[in-house]
Parts: sequence; C-alpha cells; structure tokens
Amino acid sequence: MDSKASTPPIPASDASQNRKTPIPPNPKVDRDFLNHLEAYLAKRDGVDKLLKISRYATKIILASSALSETLTLTRRLKSFETNVGVSRKAFRLGKFVQDVNALRNSHFDSKEELVLSVIAYGGEGLYYFVEQFIWLAKSGLIDPKHSRNLQKISAWAEFIGYLGSMSLKFRDLNRICEDEACLESSIGIAITRGIGFKEENERLRKLREKKLMKRLSIVQDLADGLMALADIRDGKGLLLGPLSVSCAGLLSALISTHKNWISC
Repeated sequence: MDSKASTPPIPASDASQNRKTPIPPNPKVDRDFLNHLEAYLAKRDGVDKLLKISRYATKIILASSALSETLTLTRRLKSFETNVGVSRKAFRLGKFVQDVNALRNSHFDSKEELVLSVIAYGGEGLYYFVEQFIWLAKSGLIDPKHSRNLQKISAWAEFIGYLGSMSLKFRDLNRICEDEACLESSIGIAITRGIGFKEENERLRKLREKKLMKRLSIVQDLADGLMALADIRDGKGLLLGPLSVSCAGLLSALISTHKNWISC
C-alpha cells in the first residue's frame, strides 16, 4: 500500500505572521469633498451654521448702509434675514438635552469646576429651552406679546452660559499649555541625548492643534457673548451697534463651521 507524504499544516499564528495585514483606510482622509459635504449637511449644526453665515453676512450688508433703503433689494434682504433668523430657531428644538447630558456625563476635579460646569451647561441649556418658545411665538402658535420677555430670559441665560464656558475653556487651555511645555522639555532632553523622539513630536503636533482649536472656541464664545450682551442692552453701548454685532456673528459662524467641518 503506497502512502503519500503529507506536508504538516502551517500553524495559524505563523500564517498570520507571513500574511501582511492590510491597513484599513481612514474614511475621513479618503473621503472626497462631496462625501464630506454630505456628512456635514447631515448634521443639524452644519445646516444651522450655514444659515448663520448667510444671515449675518446679510446683516453686515444692511448695517453698512451700502444699499439705499428705497431699493427693492434692500427690502428683500431684510425679509430674508428675518426669515432665516426664524428658521434657525427651529434647529434648536430639543437641543437643550445635549447640555443636560453633557452635565450628567461630566467628571469634575474640583468644586470650582462643578460650579463653572453648572453655569456653562445650565445657562446654555436654558437658552436653548427658551428659544423653542420664542420660535413658537414668532411662528404664531404662541401670543407674540410674550416674545420680548422670552428674548430677555434667553439672552441672559446665553450670556451667563458663555461666561461659564469661557472660564472652563481657559482652564483647559492652561492645562494644554502645561502639557505642551512638558513635551517640549522631553523633546529637548531627547535631542541632547541623541535618542528618538518621533512619538513625542507627534503628540506635540496634536497638542498644538488642540490648543489652536481651544483658542478659536474661546474667540467664538467672546463673539457670541457680545451678541447676547447686545440683546440684553438693546444694542446700546460700546461695540454693541448693528455692524459690530453682525461682524461678531459672522466670525462666530465661520469658526463654528470650521470646527464642525473638521469633526465630521
């Protein structure tokens, strides 16, 4: 009886070592512009910020007196600005829930951070909650006579929320700067000793990107806070005129659009 010599099977572990594992593509890197735009527009914040850009760009044109009041285009731009403002409020339906959840899921290192978080998330959450009723009043479901009082409550809640938000972000920025200084020191030591520091260099790059985004976020809060203060003071005061407030609104919209674009 003839027998055939059989080759022993290659263990799975050895086979996996001999086989090159393909690196999965990064969808954010490989995605083209139109796919990226689709993902951006699928988020309500994405559409809301595009509306915000168009609204405040229109307000800048109107506030600059570049167009005569008698022109038909001027009347159309005023109507467009008003309607876009009402439309944006619809995107805030239920948005206060994200602030409630953010506060519930936060971990606090100190009582000071707890207080600032309650001010930040509580103020913003109350602002979004009241904005729902302002939208209902402007849409005609609620008596419009309540609009002014609701707008005052909304503006105060928004302003207080931004004060808390900026305080938290300044604390985060200080921590980032401390981490950056430590990493720079480690890289300096590595260079002196002639050892590799590729990993530290990559961490430093990401940390600097994070620092830039945190600074932009603070600028955005300052711009939005200025608009909230203008609503509280009915546009009376230094830097609270229509043109400066409209410029602040456009700046805030552009920063927010950039943040949302790179995050989706």
